[in-house]
Amino acid sequence: MRIGLISDTHGLVRQGVAAALRGVERILHAGDVGSRDVLVELGCVAPVDAVHGNVDPLDLMLPPTVVRELDGLTVLVTHGHELGSPTPERLADRYRADIIVFGHTHRPLVRRIGRTLVVNPGAAGPRRFNLMPSVGLLTVEAGAARVEIVNLAP
Repeated sequence: MRIGLISDTHGLVRQGVAAALRGVERILHAGDVGSRDVLVELGCVAPVDAVHGNVDPLDLMLPPTVVRELDGLTVLVTHGHELGSPTPERLADRYRADIIVFGHTHRPLVRRIGRTLVVNPGAAGPRRFNLMPSVGLLTVEAGAARVEIVNLAP
C-alpha cells in the first residue's frame, strides 16, 4: 500500500505534485492546506484526508487530527503547531501511533523514536526558508513502513 504525504501547501498545488503522488491509494495532508481548491485538485489524484493547520481558514472545517489504520499500523496525522515547535520526541510523547505524520516546520524529516516512525514530508507549497519543496511516499507492506521524501522542482 502506497500513501502520499503532503503538508504546508498554503493554497498552491505545485507543478510536479500529481506526478510525484501518482499511483498512491490515499493522500494524507498534514495541514496548512490553504484552500478548498487544493483538496479538490489533490482529490483528482487519490482520496484525501487533511487536518487543520495554524493558518487554515476555519471554513475548511478540517479536524485537528486524523487517524487511519493501514495494514495493521495506526497512522496519526496532525499539523504539529499545537506543540509550538514540534519535534519527533514531543510528538511521540503526545500521541500514540505507529506512524505520526506532521507539518508546520516545512522541513522534511523521517525519524524513528522507539517503535514510532515520525515523518514530516516537508512543505509542498510556495517555497520558503530556502528549503526545497517536497512530498513523501509512505509504503506499508506486511506490517512494516518505509518513507521516501521526493523533492519537487523549485
